[in-house]
Amino acid sequence: MEKALEKLKAIAREVRKDIVTMITESHSGHPGGSLSCVEIITTLYFNEMNVSAENKHDPDRDRFVLSKGHAAPALYSVLAEKGFFDKEELLGLRKLGSRLQGHPNMNTVPGVDMSTGSLGQGISAAVGMALAGKLDKKNYRVYTLLGDGELAEGQVWEATMSAAHYKLDNLTAFVDHNGLQIDGKVSEVMGSDPVDDKFLAFGWNVITVDGHDFDQIKNAIEAAKKTKAKPTVIICETIKGKGVSFMENEACWHGTAPNKEQCQKAIDEIGGAL
Repeated sequence: MEKALEKLKAIAREVRKDIVTMITESHSGHPGGSLSCVEIITTLYFNEMNVSAENKHDPDRDRFVLSKGHAAPALYSVLAEKGFFDKEELLGLRKLGSRLQGHPNMNTVPGVDMSTGSLGQGISAAVGMALAGKLDKKNYRVYTLLGDGELAEGQVWEATMSAAHYKLDNLTAFVDHNGLQIDGKVSEVMGSDPVDDKFLAFGWNVITVDGHDFDQIKNAIEAAKKTKAKPTVIICETIKGKGVSFMENEACWHGTAPNKEQCQKAIDEIGGAL
């Protein structure tokens, strides 16, 4: 158990370093929300989901939809660590001719199950995938990750209502609840709290965890798998810019690329090696 946990922590450190490095190299990107969701995506790909580079087209594989598509650097790094493509390709983020653009593209990036970027559409697609699994009597599970700012989109709640109506217990949504978005505090721009009560009112099973605690995330996923006749949302309390002191809880780092000196400082703070 302890060895497995240390491996997840080591992968998370590598992912954070990749995020900072590739966004610095591209001079463009979203470090804050990419850094805040690292433990969530790492847990899914390296502890939970039935998915690999070898079975990326397997109809029985689990699915992941990054509804907060601007956090693509986190997903790209995890996919590279998982062997879907070479890590050297990460430095092509957002560059002309690269398949690793600012938002995930299912037509060009191996391992991406859905193209996302327009907020609210990712969870809608995930609901469709989960419903298809039920209709086809498949055992795969569908996971999706939303930002708390994204919850202001009405489409999110239409999808949420549909998921409960069709009793999609093969669907688990994560909310990266870091409290900040591009224009500042979510509570001031368009408040969504209490998030738990909203999902409860829409008929979901609700679990709240520390979104940087691997054990809590893993236990919540197990609880979701045991829940029948309703979808589950795991509300992850996170820190925007987690792991980099000058980015943590600072809305200005939502979509700002660090310079070379800031990048080096960030990598020194993150530390560790896989």
